[in-house]
Amino acid sequence: MKEEGNGSRSCAVEGGCPSDYIAISIAILAFFLLLSRLLFPFLIHKIPRTNGSGFWIPVIQVFGSFNLLLSIVMSINFLKFEKSHWWQFCYFWAVWIEGPLGFGLLLSCRIAQAFQLHHIFVKRQLPPIRSYFFLPLILSPWVAGAAFVHVEQPLNDRCHMGIHWIIPAVCLHSIYVAALVVFTGTIWHIEFRFNELKDLWQGILVSSLSIGIWLAAYISNEIHDDIRWLQVASRMLLLIMASVLVLVFFSISSSQPLLSQISLRKREPLEFQTMSQALGIPDSGLLFQTDSALVIDPNEPLNKLLLDKRFRQSFMAFADSCLAGESVHFYNEVHEHDKIPANDPVRRIYMARHIIEKYIVAGAAMEVNISYRTRQEILTTTNLAHPDLFNNALNELMQLMKTNLAKDYWSSMFFIKFKEEANTRFNGHEQETVAGWNFSPRLSSVHGADDPFHQEHALKGFGCDNHDLNTQ
Repeated sequence: MKEEGNGSRSCAVEGGCPSDYIAISIAILAFFLLLSRLLFPFLIHKIPRTNGSGFWIPVIQVFGSFNLLLSIVMSINFLKFEKSHWWQFCYFWAVWIEGPLGFGLLLSCRIAQAFQLHHIFVKRQLPPIRSYFFLPLILSPWVAGAAFVHVEQPLNDRCHMGIHWIIPAVCLHSIYVAALVVFTGTIWHIEFRFNELKDLWQGILVSSLSIGIWLAAYISNEIHDDIRWLQVASRMLLLIMASVLVLVFFSISSSQPLLSQISLRKREPLEFQTMSQALGIPDSGLLFQTDSALVIDPNEPLNKLLLDKRFRQSFMAFADSCLAGESVHFYNEVHEHDKIPANDPVRRIYMARHIIEKYIVAGAAMEVNISYRTRQEILTTTNLAHPDLFNNALNELMQLMKTNLAKDYWSSMFFIKFKEEANTRFNGHEQETVAGWNFSPRLSSVHGADDPFHQEHALKGFGCDNHDLNTQ
């Protein structure tokens, strides 16, 4: 009995209890679920990633979640191992990894997201400070606190500190939660369409609950340090709660709202392929057979011709084949943006933000070739819902399309196929259009490599002058 008691004591103090391994397994499962939520849209749906904060803040959240879970395991004796190196001791894990790089980093990311939402939807302008400056700035109190604790060395052999140290630590955690509450309170009246507000309040609730459980576990262990089962149960509860926290706290709705909708539909076909469809903009998305036929006159102004959806998609396919489709895609999304009524500023801001991140910011996935002055006018606007926000950029790109694309389009196979399809619809003999951009009825059963018009060398042979498009 004495040996059994010593074994139980060793397990409670030094780690390696069966309950410890159960908690670790739950934490590993939670982290892989979290990782799948981040990577699923990119791996399954091949969504191109952005270079801005919309991509990196969720990545940093996953990094902070990993640090938080690992630091809890290493700092409060879940695993039984001999500590012989500096990186194995609790000052490294509990002070630095769990604090600034764990829980502090998670809270800072959520505050950064709430800060962005406040500026974009309340002040209707892009945040005045970039996230890669703002995030280290709000994380600096955690770093300063960790440095102070590391210098003073208040931790005992169980990685605990005295009550007079716990109060400042709880206050630091509470201040960050309070800051998140303040920013969230400033946007509660906005009618968000992608669960941003719900995710923020959910994060506040779970983070507050986590702080409460951590404080209760610490106090109970300090008061009843001779009760071994309490030590084992409290640390198991703490790790399981942290696993729940990282899953609930993670959110991409604030940074990439369209991506958050895609990731929620893991086993269903994509309901929303574009932001305009997700926002419910009328007549956005696929073509229908009821669309009116338009007789295309090459002498008409290009901006007038692009108002026809079928012509716009034919012209877009031609531009994509010339690796110069950014301007036409930009025109198409601005066209959808302009359909939103002026008295619906929230949807206009959603669409404007999407266009800016996709086409305007430096290094964007489909960055368009516009002047520096026009780009800065958009990025520094004081009203993201302004109806003329993209007018100057559209005028510049329209001139570019007229110069570099339009003259080659009229002699391309895309225009020939478009005319055949238009004539067929006009004569009332339209056949069912197959998937893809096959407008000619005589090619309706030809796909992929069997279709000569899908070959890159064939497309270039019908008037796509890549030399003229280098300005793109």
